[in-house]
Amino acid sequence: MILEELTPVAATGVFSVAWLMIAFPLVVAAVLLVSGRRADRWGHWLGVLGPLASLALAAVLFVQLLGRSADARAVAVPVYQWLAVGGWTIDVALLVDPLSILFCLLVTGVGSVIFVYSVGYMAHDEGRRRFFGFLNLFVAAMLLLVLGGNYVMVFVGWEGVGLASYLLIGFWQQRRSAALAAKKAFVVNKLGDLGLLIAIMILFAQLGSVDFARVDAGIGQMTMPWTGLIGFGLLLAACGKSAQVPLQSWLLDAMEGPTPVSALIHAATMVTAGVYLVVRSHAIFAVAPAATVAVAVVGTVTLLAGAWIGCAKDDIKKVLAGSTMSQIGYMMLAAGLGPVGGALAIFHLLTHGAFKANLFLGAGSVMHAMDDSTDVRGYGALRFAMPWTFLTFACGYLAIIGFPFTGGYYSKDHIITAAFAVSPVYGALALIGAGITAFYMTRLVMLTFFGRRRWDKNVHAHESPAIMTVPLVILAVLGLVLGLVMNGWIQGWLAPALGTQVHETALLEITWQTLAALGVVALGVLVGWLVYRNPRQALAAEEHNPLVRIGANELYANQAADAVVVRPGALLASGVGAVDRYLVDGGIRGLTKGLASASGWMRGLQNGMVRSYALVMVAGVVVVAGGLLIRVWL
Repeated sequence: MILEELTPVAATGVFSVAWLMIAFPLVVAAVLLVSGRRADRWGHWLGVLGPLASLALAAVLFVQLLGRSADARAVAVPVYQWLAVGGWTIDVALLVDPLSILFCLLVTGVGSVIFVYSVGYMAHDEGRRRFFGFLNLFVAAMLLLVLGGNYVMVFVGWEGVGLASYLLIGFWQQRRSAALAAKKAFVVNKLGDLGLLIAIMILFAQLGSVDFARVDAGIGQMTMPWTGLIGFGLLLAACGKSAQVPLQSWLLDAMEGPTPVSALIHAATMVTAGVYLVVRSHAIFAVAPAATVAVAVVGTVTLLAGAWIGCAKDDIKKVLAGSTMSQIGYMMLAAGLGPVGGALAIFHLLTHGAFKANLFLGAGSVMHAMDDSTDVRGYGALRFAMPWTFLTFACGYLAIIGFPFTGGYYSKDHIITAAFAVSPVYGALALIGAGITAFYMTRLVMLTFFGRRRWDKNVHAHESPAIMTVPLVILAVLGLVLGLVMNGWIQGWLAPALGTQVHETALLEITWQTLAALGVVALGVLVGWLVYRNPRQALAAEEHNPLVRIGANELYANQAADAVVVRPGALLASGVGAVDRYLVDGGIRGLTKGLASASGWMRGLQNGMVRSYALVMVAGVVVVAGGLLIRVWL
């Protein structure tokens, strides 16, 4: 059933100060970044207060929306008029609705837990105050992105997220690898940002506005190719931020940043931005079928590519990074399934935010115990030395593979069922991805926590302090119960914001797709256990496996980008430089040298000697006389 789009109502009461959600972490970031070393002793605690304050306000607004009728849950919050040029106006305005408030709760809720964990993780880092300043800037930019009431506000937040990710990925910039990873993330995302800019320009030219309500109301009056260009522009932008094929190469390199940064990027901020953009732009994709199909295809390809990479990496963080690629691919697939998919994409995004943050912070806890080693080949038997980390990581493992009644069981299986309803190809590939997910996550758990210890005798593996393990427990519980709590409810909650009514599912709904998914997952777990119950033998076999080699090289995406973009770009730049150097600069230098030579020769004629002047005069008379005689003779 199609519902009427929500018409935003004017902000009153606490909604009128919704902008404080952005202001809290932004002010904290400013204080931490300008206060200098005098704030080193207490700056990290101030940093934690930023997202906590925003979380409190987001919770209040969420409760307020719950108390309203469905048609009054979109609240426009004007702040001020930014630009007015001719008939165009751009307002700094926010939109608090069922979609944006869920993102606010995710960003501030999961973000706050990550911030608390970071106090312990970064305890001995000299730049901890600066780190918390960048984290708060990251959260503020993401909140602006999801709360912005028009595409220009989204773009400002979009660029802010890109800046913050650059600063955080390259936080340890003294390491060349970290500096290069930050630059790579920045450059690749700029390619995607061009798509969002193009879409905004077309909307301005065709509709005269980029306000969400006006775009949703007027997009149906536009014709191809404009709607298609807008849709593909938005998809390009989403591919950049959400690390989808073909702009995924930056994500695994981004693991050079501190582990809490990886958790924040993968669970609550940057990579979720692309999914938000596509779902928020549902009205545009509804009239751009080719772009919608492209979203589903990109998501399907990426979920398989990320899973393949996850099977082959030995770096614990890069295994999880490949997993994020894959899980975001599921969300993009759902968003490309048409009206039924938007709510399912957001459902999986929220459950994924909880269990993926848990997994990344668990990986950070393991690294903390293993002298910052990320190589799973040197782990083993850590379940005894780190019981809390093991138990919480196991909860995240169960959630991501879709164990019954955990978060992934509801959210990801709904996507698989919906994919089968649209196309058996989508459904089959999504099902295969679920099996591979179970395999590589079983591999990761077996190599890290089971078998015999493979670490150096000088390493003293130990459990992390409470300030790191308590956040792990919180996230583990969320990953287990969030799907159960939101199942059915979230579809109805988002339906007015997305203009659709999604079929609400029961607590225990058994379909053949559900049974198939459980069977494939069980098979993936079984194969993973059989292969890696003898880790040394399995790791030795991987060295000669060509499929593992391809996955370890990230499907040769970096090499392809180097051959298709980097080298031709460098050659083009070299050619342009040569033209500038030899033709433009060379021509100007040649002209100046010629003029200088001519002026020097002419200056030599003015030597001040009478006999020279007399000679010139005689020569001139001879020339003139000769000319006259020739003329008379002719």
